Amino acid sequence: MSQKSSFAGERIAKLLARVGVCSRREAERLIIDGRVTVDGKVLASPALNVTDSSRITVNGKPIGLREETRLWRYHKPAGTLTTTRDPQGRPTVFEKLPPEMPRVVSVGRLDFNTEGLLLLTNDGALARHMELPQNAWMRHYRVRVYGVVDPATLAALAHGVTISGIRYEAVKAEIEKNQAEGANRWLSVSIREGKNREIRKIMEHLGLQVTRLIRTSFGPFPLGKLPRGGIEEVPRRALKDALGNFFT
Repeated sequence: MSQKSSFAGERIAKLLARVGVCSRREAERLIIDGRVTVDGKVLASPALNVTDSSRITVNGKPIGLREETRLWRYHKPAGTLTTTRDPQGRPTVFEKLPPEMPRVVSVGRLDFNTEGLLLLTNDGALARHMELPQNAWMRHYRVRVYGVVDPATLAALAHGVTISGIRYEAVKAEIEKNQAEGANRWLSVSIREGKNREIRKIMEHLGLQVTRLIRTSFGPFPLGKLPRGGIEEVPRRALKDALGNFFT
């Protein structure tokens, strides 16, 4: 029985991501490991286009039909990895999700000790779309730092900064209002790029130690009052309003 994808002539890894089997990168690994077949033949390379009549299996099981694109807001706790499995046995985001959740991938990542908003979707193509640098989704964070904070130095980050040969584009950073003076201060930080450990590296460059890092929004999607470990689906109308160009 064939699995209708309605995406004729599409690369196999892209299709597997679209139907929610896994991310495109993970699909390529599955193919290289010989765990994907098309029309009864084991694939050795992801360089293959499939059609809506192709019979595809992963680990011996036929892939399902493409589901309607969905997106969830998840409040990631600190001390969890944004990965499906960890060789060291550390807790992961995906093993914390409710059992009734479908197979999902994350939109970008939050590192082990970072908490707050993580977006999850059953559509790998949507995840990639939201991660593209040209889409420049703004990410907002609350950052608690230890050290002497210089407002002028924070303001200068609006022009970008180069650290160890890596260029970080404009960052908006300011001290939150209505907080007591002390060695620990809360900052409001907004970035568009989201390079690996970007905020931590910039704060360290300024002589500040990050003691807590919370993402409060990603593009138009806020963390809001979602409790730690809580998950909530973005309503279909709100999803289409925010990502209309993806659905056209």
